Amino acid sequence: MTTDVTDEQIASGLKSITKLWWVFLITGIAWLLIAVLVLRFNETSVDTVGLILGFVFLGAALNEFVIFGVMRSGWRWLNLVLGAVFVVGSIYCFVSPQDAFWELASILGLLLVLMGAFQIMGAIISRAGNEVWWLGLVVGIIEVLLGFWASQQYYPARAALILLWVGFFALFRGITEIVTAFQVRSADRDLGAMGVS
Repeated sequence: MTTDVTDEQIASGLKSITKLWWVFLITGIAWLLIAVLVLRFNETSVDTVGLILGFVFLGAALNEFVIFGVMRSGWRWLNLVLGAVFVVGSIYCFVSPQDAFWELASILGLLLVLMGAFQIMGAIISRAGNEVWWLGLVVGIIEVLLGFWASQQYYPARAALILLWVGFFALFRGITEIVTAFQVRSADRDLGAMGVS
């Protein structure tokens, strides 16, 4: 059974989505506040990154539990185990954010090398259909080189690198979210001018 969706229904659905433009604005402001906290380079920065890591682990745990609930294969128990590990990691980050930060600093080099390697592979694989594949290749090479550099440095250099990385990520994410909010708001106004309610 197929249902025909009319243009009015699509426009009405879009209008209901664009009414939530303020969500992007709030999340953008929150990311900017995180950037300010992290880029201060003090003890608050370390705690903030440790707490962010806790939220990342919590999100990963929820993801694994959802996959466990949806999958029907015999290996789904691994998702449950991994979800439990992420919950324990999340609790550790919330209880002791500074220790979690320094643990992250100790494995930063390995993480950067792995991320760079995946970025390089993705760029090479997408070369046929992606005109700017070389950009991913360059980013991947820089990440690998940065990973080897970070592996040779002491904790203060790794800590500064993590704080810069997280701080600038939060800054750019906040700017992107705010720009998106105003683009969605503009689309909402355009739909309203067209008579869509």
